[in-house]
Amino acid sequence: MGRITNPNPQSLGILGGTFDPPHYGHLALAENARVQLRLDRVLFVLAGQPPHKPEQPITPARHRAALVEAAIADNPAFAISCVDLDRPGPHYTVEMLALLRRKHPQADLFFLIGGDSLTQFLAWRDPAGIARQARLAVMQRPGYEPDLGALEQAVPGISERLAWLDAPRLDIASSDLRRRVCAELPLRYLVPPPVECYIREHHLYRRL
Repeated sequence: MGRITNPNPQSLGILGGTFDPPHYGHLALAENARVQLRLDRVLFVLAGQPPHKPEQPITPARHRAALVEAAIADNPAFAISCVDLDRPGPHYTVEMLALLRRKHPQADLFFLIGGDSLTQFLAWRDPAGIARQARLAVMQRPGYEPDLGALEQAVPGISERLAWLDAPRLDIASSDLRRRVCAELPLRYLVPPPVECYIREHHLYRRL
């Protein structure tokens, strides 16, 4: 596995998503990235309406923010960012990273993604702009083998912007968690207890 060490005084991991709800898969990726890349902090960046899922309803931002805060409360190296919510859509990663770059001009940014996302990276808005603003910290996923040659041809130099993470592959999906709540199935051992408590107390995901 390749590993990028970071001499800068501040290094930030960026984990974006709707977090609807956040789960142990998100937390395991963030913590493994923090340790392996020697990150000072990992930001959980709440997404607005994903441009690739314009018709998919998502839970109001205030609930998703509260869920993330509940999930990360016991880790002082984790923080929440709503930079992507405080602007009109559509919400693209390259624009979100530009906002974070302005907020943290001296930081070295690492954008955390799964190997499945890397296989689709060239279809994203301005992949070269993303790679310029942040290094890509990639968690490998079984069944997904990115075409590194095609990536390098389309975005010259991207190979030097990749860091491969050795993270556990927890097969947890937020969509399945929402289904489980609707079906009155347990969330224990899938999400942190405070997240489950918030979901139950606020009657989230009762209808899909």
